[in-house]
Amino acid sequence: MLNPIPSHLSELPVYQKAMDIIALSRSISTYLNYDLSYLNPDGSEDSNIYFSGDIVQQSASIAPEIANAELERFSDKKHQHFASIQRLTNRLYHNCKRLTRCKSNGKDYLPVLQSELKKFKQLQKTWMLTL
Repeated sequence: MLNPIPSHLSELPVYQKAMDIIALSRSISTYLNYDLSYLNPDGSEDSNIYFSGDIVQQSASIAPEIANAELERFSDKKHQHFASIQRLTNRLYHNCKRLTRCKSNGKDYLPVLQSELKKFKQLQKTWMLTL
């Protein structure tokens, strides 16, 4: 049986920022994929194309973890979800750093995503105190 999504979830600033990060990372990934999808002169592909997919996957996993934390009744379970969100956020930030070294014009937008991640981390700390 599926648990209902809390009605107040869409009003949480941390959830709203997570949704913004999803949209931003998808847009950046699409832009990067266009530049990185070409083969190198030796016939190999650019390995950075995988990191562009990783930022989408990691950002899309944050919002469900927020919802799961809000649905949990027990504090230790809530903190497990919070720890998962921290790991996802750190990996996302790390992959953004990796992508800044790629040969694409889309890398110019990665600092915007990194800035949004920093704001998210601040909201995350405040939200954690309410769990």
